[in-house]
Amino acid sequence: MVSTVPSAARVTRLLDAARPEAVAEAARLLAASSLVAFPTETVYGLGADASDPAAVAALYAAKGRPAFNPLIAHTADVAAARRLGRFGPAAERLAEHFWPGPLTLVVPYIGGDGACDLARAGLSTIGLRVPAHPAALALISAFGGAVVAPSANRSGRVSPTTAAHVMEDLAGRIDAVLDAGPTRVGVESTILDLTGETPVLLRPGGLARDAIAAALGHPVASAGGGADARPLAPGRLASHYAPRALLRLDAAEVRPGEALLTFAGAHPPGSDSAAEILDLSPAGDLMEAAARLYGALRALDATGVGAICVVPLPRSGLGEAMADRLARAAAPRPEPTDSEIPA
Repeated sequence: MVSTVPSAARVTRLLDAARPEAVAEAARLLAASSLVAFPTETVYGLGADASDPAAVAALYAAKGRPAFNPLIAHTADVAAARRLGRFGPAAERLAEHFWPGPLTLVVPYIGGDGACDLARAGLSTIGLRVPAHPAALALISAFGGAVVAPSANRSGRVSPTTAAHVMEDLAGRIDAVLDAGPTRVGVESTILDLTGETPVLLRPGGLARDAIAAALGHPVASAGGGADARPLAPGRLASHYAPRALLRLDAAEVRPGEALLTFAGAHPPGSDSAAEILDLSPAGDLMEAAARLYGALRALDATGVGAICVVPLPRSGLGEAMADRLARAAAPRPEPTDSEIPA
């Protein structure tokens, strides 16, 4: 039985994904109910056997994650995903167009014991994804089952885009990190709810809404009402992806003592006195900006500043996903529960 209390004495091993024996060792650890962080094209995920309630409970404990927040199940291919969820015409079309890739499809669950009730937060639906990263696919294939993998960080904190980020948050709380260098996309997957008559965008992410609409042949609706009290998908909590420093969005000026997160070379009034300045993309490239977002937040946070101001960013394409993450990072933060207080 895996303990649901993270152990301060646990040794977190760093495994080089370029070595086949490292991938095999990571798969063995997953099969033994251990927790292994691994790269996807979006961010690093914290992996556990989707069918194993004890492993999933240990994952929740390591993250300090609310147990009502469901997890995405990652599979090696579409065929494996179909064994867990019921795919209608829209799901089949989107899987054909975008998998492997940064798109999660929420569909009715049919997988029996393939993904335990705890992993699905008791819901009759499941979020499924086939990641587009060779190390992730090699690991899931070697493991032979579905792997749940929320971002590999403490709950509510900034998501990791390197193995070093994972170690900063979770060293001593998980068993291993499969290191394959920085991730390519840098923001989490787009989540689409396909359980009703109309596809609904639950979370913008690494795949732009316009691309999904083009594949479906019609616009994609947005989920109403903001964050759910009991989310249907990960990343729907109001306060999420947050650095320790307070975040001020759409800043027209830099206030004394603030760090500045800017884009395309913008330098609002007061920039000369900024505690630190990082530009997500001097060239104004949204793909570069998305890939650097979480790393930039972590870097500015590490300086110890009390506040970070962010210039207005474009809302098109990947800008929609960045705006969503920044809004959640800037949201008022609830008091930590016992499970969220560092051990």
